[in-house]
Amino acid sequence: MTSPAPAPRIPEAVHRRRWAILGVLMLSLLIVVLDNSILNVAIKTISTPAPTGLGATQSEIEWAINAYTLVFAGLLFTAGLVGDRLGRKKVLLGGIAVFGIGSALAAESGSPGQLIAYRALMALGAAFVMPATLAVLMNVFEREEQPKAIGIWAGGVGLAIAIGPITGGALLDHFWWGSVFLINVPIVIVALALMVWLVPDSRDPNPGRLDPIGVVLSVVGLVLLVYGIIKGGELADFTDAKVLATVIAGLVVLAVFIVFEKRSDHPSLDVTYFRNKVFSAAMGAIALVFFALMGVTFFGVFYTQSVRGYSPLESGVLMLPLAVAQLIFAPRARLVVDRFGNKATTTGGLVLIAATLAAFAGFEADTPIWLLEVVFFLMGTGMAHIMTPTSVVIMQALPREKAGSASALSNTFRQVGGALGIAVLGSVLSTAYRNGIEGELGSLPPGLRDTAAESIEATLGIADKLGPQGKALVTPAHDAFLHAMHVTALCGTGVALIGAVVVAVFLPGKPPAGQKGREEHELVGATD
Repeated sequence: MTSPAPAPRIPEAVHRRRWAILGVLMLSLLIVVLDNSILNVAIKTISTPAPTGLGATQSEIEWAINAYTLVFAGLLFTAGLVGDRLGRKKVLLGGIAVFGIGSALAAESGSPGQLIAYRALMALGAAFVMPATLAVLMNVFEREEQPKAIGIWAGGVGLAIAIGPITGGALLDHFWWGSVFLINVPIVIVALALMVWLVPDSRDPNPGRLDPIGVVLSVVGLVLLVYGIIKGGELADFTDAKVLATVIAGLVVLAVFIVFEKRSDHPSLDVTYFRNKVFSAAMGAIALVFFALMGVTFFGVFYTQSVRGYSPLESGVLMLPLAVAQLIFAPRARLVVDRFGNKATTTGGLVLIAATLAAFAGFEADTPIWLLEVVFFLMGTGMAHIMTPTSVVIMQALPREKAGSASALSNTFRQVGGALGIAVLGSVLSTAYRNGIEGELGSLPPGLRDTAAESIEATLGIADKLGPQGKALVTPAHDAFLHAMHVTALCGTGVALIGAVVVAVFLPGKPPAGQKGREEHELVGATD
């Protein structure tokens, strides 16, 4: 006698439109992720003096990026709990609306300070969108279809990374810099209408308690730490009293955050997870990958546009191999793990990332551009073989009931790693550039001299205003930037190699065949 099939968990009306609902969720996820990859190719334009851009300094550009990533990372846990408590559809609608309002305001920013503030507002909305899309997905698909739906959902992130730079470049070729933000507004309006019509509401009958004190401590600590690092790069002096005081204050606040979370009965970050060395090593690998990626993207844009003279659209196309490699290899990385194990695959990925960063240390103004394309493709390949195995390790390292927390935590570490990558490697770039160009600016008035030393765009902007006299500054600016890029790339190489050593020591090797089958069974259970 066969047992009866289990009753469907999802109402029939919702089940019939599940793929349409997934399409709407993908649309909202797409613009949230797309926005960061679009901004990457607009960095150079925004740093150009008005009326073309905002004349933002390198540190202000770093903050325009980091204001988004820090707020986004700091609020992810709380946003998920608010959705569980109030209803995921309500939170999704509110988050996407705030993101759209922030996008419209960012497009009309009149100063770098306004842009930074509106980017933070966009991140506030985005933090409520990302966890809500996955939570809604889990409530509209039956268990057997969830892996396929999650795979398509994750593919949306790869798609956004791939098309973001090209979309941004095309907009900048035909419109002003604010168009990279304004493009979000009509998409948000369409997404809101479709959500109201299609997406069902759901909530957790036993939601977790909010942790506002923990959230405030984590965001304040990270902002102080990143601000100190960026300020040190801006001044080209990391021993300055203000820089040291800010960095130390950030570390103290983060230490208080860890102590508070350890003692709390409802922590937003359960620090006991990190007693598991395998879990900690996998988290560290994720953070280091995005540390390197965001750092190289930051100086890569200035290299392709300011030194090599490519347009924003051409610069976006040049970055396409990085995203294409991830789209090709990420779904297949599990096969490499099956054959060689997590330790070998992840260590190999980090060594490959280190090698590609080291390659930037040899790039000059006349390096064949196909070499840059090969390096970007290999970098994407390395990332694909780190993200997939570390995600599996993280899910296996914790009990099944902690799968949601593990997923949210890995997303947070990815964002924080990216923010620190921009802050640290951006500051190294800024310091090395200032040290390299200052000796060439002696003929300029003191006020202009200080401004010109801030970044290659500032130097080239002043050189353009000076006319024939300024042409003498162009070659020294290129030379100083290339030297700064080489120094920064070598710093990134060192970080990636440290990560390779950590995962080689702590990640598990290839398990015996019987144990492997048991772990895979447990992993499937963890995602149910």
